Amino acid sequence: MRMLLRGAAALAAVVTVASLTSGAAAHPRTGRAAEAVRAAAAAQIPPGVTAGVAVYDREAGRFTEQVNDSAQFRSASVVKLLLTLDFLWDRGPDYTIPPADRARLEPMLRGSDDDAADYYWSTYGGSAIIKRMTDRTVLGLRDTAPPPADHPGFWGYTALSARDTVAIYRYILEKAPAPVRDFIMDNLRRSTRCSATDHFDQHFGIAGAFDKPWAVKQGWSGRYAKGTCGSQAASSGAQADSAAPAPRAAAAVDLSRPALHSTGTVGANDRSIVAVLTLHPVGTSYGKAYTDIGRLTRSLNVPGAKRPAGTWFGTWGEFVNVRRGPATGGDRMTQLPAGVEVLVGCQVRGEEVSVPPYTNEWWAYLPQYGGYISNIYISSPDNRLPNVPECAA
Repeated sequence: MRMLLRGAAALAAVVTVASLTSGAAAHPRTGRAAEAVRAAAAAQIPPGVTAGVAVYDREAGRFTEQVNDSAQFRSASVVKLLLTLDFLWDRGPDYTIPPADRARLEPMLRGSDDDAADYYWSTYGGSAIIKRMTDRTVLGLRDTAPPPADHPGFWGYTALSARDTVAIYRYILEKAPAPVRDFIMDNLRRSTRCSATDHFDQHFGIAGAFDKPWAVKQGWSGRYAKGTCGSQAASSGAQADSAAPAPRAAAAVDLSRPALHSTGTVGANDRSIVAVLTLHPVGTSYGKAYTDIGRLTRSLNVPGAKRPAGTWFGTWGEFVNVRRGPATGGDRMTQLPAGVEVLVGCQVRGEEVSVPPYTNEWWAYLPQYGGYISNIYISSPDNRLPNVPECAA
């Protein structure tokens, strides 16, 4: 997110393949892929990551995962759910949304637009919004609290827990008036890959771990490099939140370590509610955090989830282009976060790419991006990726 802040396996009898390296500093010939068969198990939290996790199966009426679920994290953009609910509260029998507000709320929910959040925070009372929401017992919030007194304008420093995040989604799905539920969930189902403000690839966590149907509200906060998502993204190393003062760690809520959160629903009829809140060591790259929250989310027991077909590999290099076709002249669709893991569906021979002393004519198709990257940027010892089929003609 900008100014205030930037932002923003447990498979029963399923085989998951993942790179053993993060890829951020890996050379294309030193990384390798490894297979791991995982029975249903508790959340697998990567080393160095602090996480609060909750998965609630609405069909069975029970939690399937709970790890530090009452721990408070700074909310980052997940608080935009509360900003939206507060605005829509008691708006009348038809809950009509004025056009100007619809124009703000839709990009705030879909693309995590920060300007819209700034507007609602400043217009409707700032921290008073959080107090109103916690006072509404129908929401059942237990761990949510306003930002620290010395950071009153930082809406993303609102304290939130994984179990409170589940409670927010349960209210939206099960108790909110139908127009409110439909407006919020329809927009979360339309989450854009590129965030509106920072051009970050925000389809990490839930959106990367599971096939649709899903609905997500993501959050990120910290000194990650400027985003490179989208065909017009600039290759810049600028800091995403350099305009914000360096925060001090609060007693209960860590404001210093980079945060990356993935929340939402998964499966038909929004069967499972998933909340994954994470903190990463200072200095962690966006690609590493993106990869770690992906691995954690894929490890979860999420009833109703559909796992995408393909093989996970690490990548190396910065600003790796995803092309519409297997050639450097193809339209650039986006750029990958440095060192991120990607799901490869198939591979095909295309234009030869050279990064001395290596050359490679194979290209990997990334189904979650709908485009190709040269295999030369994938952490694998061979030009042709192992156990990955050729793309059908």
